[in-house]
Amino acid sequence: MISTATSILIIAIMAGVTFLTRVIPFILWGNKNELPSLIRYLGNVLPYAMMGLLVIYCLRNTAVLSAPYGIPELIAVSAVVGLHCWKRNNLISILGGTALYMLLVQVIFK
Repeated sequence: MISTATSILIIAIMAGVTFLTRVIPFILWGNKNELPSLIRYLGNVLPYAMMGLLVIYCLRNTAVLSAPYGIPELIAVSAVVGLHCWKRNNLISILGGTALYMLLVQVIFK
């Protein structure tokens, strides 16, 4: 069991680290109107790269050679894509796909 003092210390350290990660860009670039080209490039490219990584991470253990042959995953991914194309809302897409996947694996493809 962790003591209260240790818990408070852990929370304080995490709060400090979180604060520093938010403040460092302002310290480095201040109120400059123009960011370095590398930072602009990373800001444009990394969101798509992270989405790709998340898709790979979520589907990495899908068993396509045994029942149910990845069918729940395929249906859920299709639902996420369809919902996003229809509503253009990340939250609706993620929640809808997750709810559908849970329904599929826990009720239909038991």
